Amino acid sequence: MSDSSPLPPVRLHPEAELARDALSTPLLTRAARLARWVGEDTRVDAGGGLVEEQLPAAASELGLSGDDAAAYASEAWRVALDIGLVEILDEEEGTVTTGADLALLTGSPQDVLGVWLTALETVLADASVPDLDDLVDALDEGGEVDLTSLDWDPQAEQEFLDGVLGNLYLLTVSEDGPGDGTVPLPALAASMIVPSDMGEPTNDVLEQVSDAMMRLDDQFRILEPIGLVAYRPVDEALMADADEEPAAVVDETDVSRYGMVRLTPLGLYGLRSRLLEAGIAAPAVGDLADKGADALLDGTAVFPPSAAQAETEQWLARREPLAAARELLGAARGGDQGAPLRRLRCQQALSLVGTVAEPALREVLDDPELGGLARVWLVERGFEDVPAPSQDMVFWLTVDTIAAQLAAEGNSEELQGLVEGLAQQHGGFFAAAWRVDHPATADVLEAMGRLHPDKKVAKEARKAAFKARSQQGG
Repeated sequence: MSDSSPLPPVRLHPEAELARDALSTPLLTRAARLARWVGEDTRVDAGGGLVEEQLPAAASELGLSGDDAAAYASEAWRVALDIGLVEILDEEEGTVTTGADLALLTGSPQDVLGVWLTALETVLADASVPDLDDLVDALDEGGEVDLTSLDWDPQAEQEFLDGVLGNLYLLTVSEDGPGDGTVPLPALAASMIVPSDMGEPTNDVLEQVSDAMMRLDDQFRILEPIGLVAYRPVDEALMADADEEPAAVVDETDVSRYGMVRLTPLGLYGLRSRLLEAGIAAPAVGDLADKGADALLDGTAVFPPSAAQAETEQWLARREPLAAARELLGAARGGDQGAPLRRLRCQQALSLVGTVAEPALREVLDDPELGGLARVWLVERGFEDVPAPSQDMVFWLTVDTIAAQLAAEGNSEELQGLVEGLAQQHGGFFAAAWRVDHPATADVLEAMGRLHPDKKVAKEARKAAFKARSQQGG
């Protein structure tokens, strides 16, 4: 995940709903039940884990059975201890009591989510640790773990998992990402291994991707019980030894058999919280609802279209429409570099306001920066007595619109179509456009020269850009 470009805003579920999700996660549910089960006879070993003879009773309390029951009970106990749901009274005696933080699970949604976030950190740390069997094999005679024999770098493992989760978060919140859909595990592993400029991956790279998939398969199995992800594991048949006879015919073209993962709504909340804690800007839709129109227009400037609309709808919902329209128009003024995009976002926001905003738009008809925008809004809604714009206003609005599109989308196909259409409809466009008194005139004309496929027209645009820059003293 890139640190340089801003993350798209995430749409979070209400905190009350997320808190209910947290309380229903298998691991936190089990940890809380064990905290309430603790009694005077409960004992722990030197490491704080339940003594072995009490694990069957703990598993029974949790309704667990089978070969893994004791392991699941031990895991839940360790989480309960790490997050303060149980506390050790006397280390020598091994006595324990219910922790003060257990009460937080019946508190506010923020209290519940705070406990869950602490549990998430514990589980993420566990997910970066090698398999228990590997750890046992790596023990030396003195009882110390030989990390070199494990080929395990704790910091590198944590950074790898953080990177994978960062990529999954970015895929989920991106406008063209899967959204609530699942992501194939091979694609997620490849996002960490395969260089972006690599054409056909080498066999060595493919082997690294395969190894990463197996690591992630183990890690996502660990992360699912805390509610971070919903995970369909890798099909066991795909991991059978070549000498073994497969139990069933394996369809190797079915990508879902290689593992599918998605972030849950709770997982999105958790990863965003971690990003914010790390100092990374991770906006959420609704962050700007209580701020001024200037913050709204500047903030949504970098948002994808649907997120910008969702943010604006929340902002408008808290205001009286006519007053909101006036505030938006006031914030849209300016000759700075970001002003064209602010006016575009203002125009999009005003499209969500009803006809009650008419007085605000008529008030700015003579404004050189807002008059063209106001005319478009009024005409589109069928209002009469809208004065025709002057030619200067038409050209100014055209330059302003292209400048905004450049800032929002860069050299997009849509903008190229707009440029071609303008040059075709107005034969003398470039002869007049370079005179437009707009700070972005030269930049817009240069962009039109880059975008127009006709060499002759492109040359006209570049010549006009040169004249505009000379006129502006640059």
